[in-house]
Amino acid sequence: MNTRSLNDKWKFVKGTADIRAAAEADGEIVDLPHTWNAVDGQDGGNDYFRGSCCYIRQIGELPGEENFLQFDAAAMTAKVYLDGELIGSHEGGFSAFVIPIAHPGLLSVVVDNSEKASVYPQKADFTFYGGLYRGVKLLYGPASHFVPFSFTADYELAGDLKSAKVSLAAKAENADGQMVTFTVCDEETKYTASAAVQGGEAKADISVPNVHLWDGLKDPHLYTASAAMAGDSTEMKIGFRKMEADADKGFMLNGRVYPLRGVSCHQDIEGKGNALTDADFAGNMDKILEIGATAVRLAHYQHSQTFYDLCDENGIVVWAEIPFITMFRKEGREDTLLQMRELITQCRHHASIFCWALSNEITAASVVNDDLIENHQALKELAHKLDPSRPTSMASVFMLETDSPLLSVPDLNAYNLYYGWYVGELQDNDAFFDEFHAKYPDMPIGLTEYGADANCAYHSAHPEKGDYTEEYQCIYHEHMLKMIEERPWLWCTFVWNLFDFGADGRDEGGKHGLNQKGLVQINHETRKDAFYLYKAYWNRTEPFVHLCGSRYANRTEDVTEIKVYSNQPSVTIYMDGNPVKTLEDGPVFTMQLPISGDHVIECFSGKCRDAIRISHVSEADPSYTMPSRKEAVNNWFDEEIDPSCYSVEDKLGEIEKSPKAGPVVMAMMEKAAASRGDVATSVKDNPALQKMLARQTLISMLKQAGTDPEQIKELNRILQGIKKEN
Repeated sequence: MNTRSLNDKWKFVKGTADIRAAAEADGEIVDLPHTWNAVDGQDGGNDYFRGSCCYIRQIGELPGEENFLQFDAAAMTAKVYLDGELIGSHEGGFSAFVIPIAHPGLLSVVVDNSEKASVYPQKADFTFYGGLYRGVKLLYGPASHFVPFSFTADYELAGDLKSAKVSLAAKAENADGQMVTFTVCDEETKYTASAAVQGGEAKADISVPNVHLWDGLKDPHLYTASAAMAGDSTEMKIGFRKMEADADKGFMLNGRVYPLRGVSCHQDIEGKGNALTDADFAGNMDKILEIGATAVRLAHYQHSQTFYDLCDENGIVVWAEIPFITMFRKEGREDTLLQMRELITQCRHHASIFCWALSNEITAASVVNDDLIENHQALKELAHKLDPSRPTSMASVFMLETDSPLLSVPDLNAYNLYYGWYVGELQDNDAFFDEFHAKYPDMPIGLTEYGADANCAYHSAHPEKGDYTEEYQCIYHEHMLKMIEERPWLWCTFVWNLFDFGADGRDEGGKHGLNQKGLVQINHETRKDAFYLYKAYWNRTEPFVHLCGSRYANRTEDVTEIKVYSNQPSVTIYMDGNPVKTLEDGPVFTMQLPISGDHVIECFSGKCRDAIRISHVSEADPSYTMPSRKEAVNNWFDEEIDPSCYSVEDKLGEIEKSPKAGPVVMAMMEKAAASRGDVATSVKDNPALQKMLARQTLISMLKQAGTDPEQIKELNRILQGIKKEN
């Protein structure tokens, strides 16, 4: 059908579902895309507006015999009125929906992002922006027309991947008996078939010899599939490829090993919320290509068709999912099925999409029971019915036991791990996957989230877990990349996150309302040092060098670490114009450099150059330290620790074995777990959590949690009064 944009000159009235009152109110004139949480959804306090708002626009003469309104998304529910009469509604804030419109008039759309038990997401670590944030268009055409979102082009590749059989189908209204011409073509070839509309649908098969494969970053070749009849036509891009996950080889594309090393993305930007433009999406794709990723996890909901198109065109493999996240509610079962149906119906043609994810961390605030498993099983069956060509997947929170029956539901599994940030030590990531792979050698396993927050203002010569410094984020990702490289059987890995994003309930790391795990700040421009680490590992086409620490200008140490990330074989360090040392064996190059004043540090490799300015200072720059840690010192104790007694420097696993010391610490941990924000985890009831925490020292846990030094000292004094048993 033909389209006309309806994105301009809407009257927006905040805080009302009364369309008559909204029509009389002054409101403000806005253009779409638009969200009412662009500011308050990113400023912290968990107090962003969640409720009903009204968009109003006059609809003039309708140009077609049949006319429809297409809403590309309305968060989270919408009711659509024409001249005061309800003409349609929709629940779910991330998929498109279409509503017939019969005559010109005053269009009023009530959009609501308040909590509703029957609509997902329910609870999660991101802002639930409200609004018409993806635009509205008018579809118009003749009485005989194709039904929106009904055109499909499924295919089977021959075993040698050299030819394909394409099964095309299109539903049509008022068109029985009409002939439909189906076409599959690219710049060099064109194949056609014809069929009559019978019972409201036309179907035909087309054989495509000498298939040009969609081959990831190397060659993301696309064909155009189309259907045409008298007065109407529709088309879409498709790509022929074979994707699979192997328990030993990892991800396979067109029969060869093709590691999925990717990033995750939310859909929001500083000051805009989730109301992104095509230019914003293009800028996001530029960062993905710059870093050299082969895949992207589009979390935690259906994203814009614009971005799926960009993934198709650039060869980026996609993990697609619905917002079935964190908390299970029986009332939301039908909504999960609706959102899965809409995701697949609207996106199945995208060559880039590999899998349909059933849920994310659904056991973070819920227990595994028959209802939860049944909901996942129903989603899997629906996905296979709508699209037999793709597997289902699931991202599990690290606390979910690896023998949980829930893991048997999806075709593929992956875990979100934050060892080395929220809990545990970095080495726990290695141990988790090695144990899983040894126990389940025939089950493909992936890593769907891992990350560490970093505020670009915070720096340290001695970074540690929980300090929010750029330097610790680098250390964290250096370990994780090495861990991943050593385990090629991980079928997918996704950094959490490419960009900082709005999470209005957060107030930590010196920022309000942000999750700062991004490799790029929420402005989507300022790259953190860790971004260049991934670029050094993954981008082999753009030579570069990056000197870390450009924002760590004032340094108290007499000898400072100089760190370079580069995809070049060697780099040469200069200080104040003089060569110092040539370093080899990257992509991480480090050296210790004495400093005494103001210096210019340069790095060269061939034509690549980078430079930073640093100064040796006598007192630490207070702006480099998170406020809650400014009074902290490296030595947390006034007196020496008696090794014959328990202390906070002992591992939790050793302490909990003690009949005297164990109850003291476990009671403290239970109290802390009960006070957590979105996820209250009982330690004693969670064997996986117990196992991981057992390897961590008590002081590392307390320091990461930002516990007051005096409280740590007091707990240490109590433990020092308990003798260790033989």
